[in-house]
Amino acid sequence: MSGETNLNALIKSMSAELHDGVFVFATIPPGQPVPNAAPRMLFQEAEGTTLILLKSEAVAHSLPFEFPCRMITLNIHSSLEAIGFMALIATELAKHDMGVNPVSGYFHDHLFVPEGREQDAMDALERLARGRE
Repeated sequence: MSGETNLNALIKSMSAELHDGVFVFATIPPGQPVPNAAPRMLFQEAEGTTLILLKSEAVAHSLPFEFPCRMITLNIHSSLEAIGFMALIATELAKHDMGVNPVSGYFHDHLFVPEGREQDAMDALERLARGRE
């Protein structure tokens, strides 16, 4: 498995990148085709397919949505087998009364934080990384 597994190395070496745009979580019923949009994530569940996409795309396709949020990418290639990385991040954000919806891709982890709290999240992540130096 590629990617970093050492928790201290992950935290010390990570940098956070805030993406433009407001994202939302939407769902479509089972069997319904995915709209011609560019979702950042698709995940099929028994109840329907979850999409994370720009709010503007959800509105354009008349998709009901929840959780307007901002996307932060952690620029460190974490292993999918890394232990405690997302738990530490989520715990740190919880200390600042902030929920987070993390999504792990093959190369990076992505955090979806409430719209309006993105700078608080960026600051907390920077302090966390500096604290491990």
